[in-house]
Amino acid sequence: MDDQRDVILSVRNLNKIYGDPEAVQEAVKLVNDGVSKEEIRDTTGAVVGVRDASFDVHRGEFFVIMGLSGSGKSTLARCLIRLVEPTTGQIIVDDEDVAAANKQQLREVRRTKLAMVFQHYGLLPHKTVYENVEYGLKTRGIKEAERRKAVLAAIDQVGLSGWEESRPGSLSGGMQQRVGLARALAHNPRILLMDEPFSGLDPLIRRDMQDEFATLRAEEAITTIFVTHDLDEALKLGDRIAIMRDGEIIQIATPAELVTEPADDYVERFVEGASPARFMTADQLMEEDIATIAASASVVEATEFFNRRNLHSAFVVGDDNRLDGVLSWWAIAKRPDGTVADHVKPAPSASPGTRLEDIVPMAVQSDHPVPIVGKDNELVGAVRRLDLLQTLARDLEEDVILDDSSSEASVNGNGHVQPDGVEDELGASQTRTAIGD
Repeated sequence: MDDQRDVILSVRNLNKIYGDPEAVQEAVKLVNDGVSKEEIRDTTGAVVGVRDASFDVHRGEFFVIMGLSGSGKSTLARCLIRLVEPTTGQIIVDDEDVAAANKQQLREVRRTKLAMVFQHYGLLPHKTVYENVEYGLKTRGIKEAERRKAVLAAIDQVGLSGWEESRPGSLSGGMQQRVGLARALAHNPRILLMDEPFSGLDPLIRRDMQDEFATLRAEEAITTIFVTHDLDEALKLGDRIAIMRDGEIIQIATPAELVTEPADDYVERFVEGASPARFMTADQLMEEDIATIAASASVVEATEFFNRRNLHSAFVVGDDNRLDGVLSWWAIAKRPDGTVADHVKPAPSASPGTRLEDIVPMAVQSDHPVPIVGKDNELVGAVRRLDLLQTLARDLEEDVILDDSSSEASVNGNGHVQPDGVEDELGASQTRTAIGD
């Protein structure tokens, strides 16, 4: 996401400082000089809420701002829509500096470009679900037919079709939050701001809302800035995460980078205990250089291939490298005739975006790596069980992680000699090879 053409929001050197005008002016100078938040408060009496924040958000991205209480995350989000007035800095949306907009321009930005969903839903209790979702559009003077179309679409998006005539008091907390979300979506905003929207829900409803919103944003590609103090929530939903401390952004990274490459001790402590399987995906762990055999190859060719490469199994591919299944060394050792197609077995596969936690059951139930397929079932890589287990057990001491690299020749139950060095999975160092093409 480095292409600047995809940047929908650009924040530059944003500061929010609380205090009397003279103290704020002095504090801005001290911020620019790198003076700490505590020193600024002791020297001027001013409080730094947000300190020199700069970042870009890309079209369709889910950008998470997180930190502990008092870190400045909600203040930063509210500055973006100027519910809190920034002290200095730029907030660029569609080449327009929101920070410099007059009242009329700001009103238009809030109506068409930036919409916010709060932790407290702010629903009008005397109005129905339909009327709550419609309210903002009605105040904008949108015609009734256009309003109705937008409202019904938004209500359907959040899964509340059939509840249009209900009042907030008859809805659960999760349903009320969906009404608040639908109200924001009805405006079809360029950017959706969400300030800890699920934190007031009980754990079960909260997880359901996270899952439903993850599905919604995947389907609609909604550009979202999401504020939370919950690490699991951030890792589950975020494309990138900004960690804040004392009003300052400490690190911006993907979930995987955040956990595996923390910027400092603070971030390392913050993400301590996070499980890679919760956010890492198959494409981050898969081997791309894997051994393959054409379905048309003979068993003799396959046997020679296995013996030469010290392999236990290989994936069978057809035209355009499409996955047909897996071939086992044991299968052709038992019946050494015919072609590879006669011995191929199904191989449950995953997509590159599949989370590791969803691959675990497939890895446990098979004696070969999990194939990763792309468009049109094209084989693009494989996740080895050993790599998966090592990733899941990354916090364990190295001496308890098994090393299976020193296998010796053995005789199987049918009297066949298994080649020296045969791995129980496709070798990570093996080069993709096609036999019989």
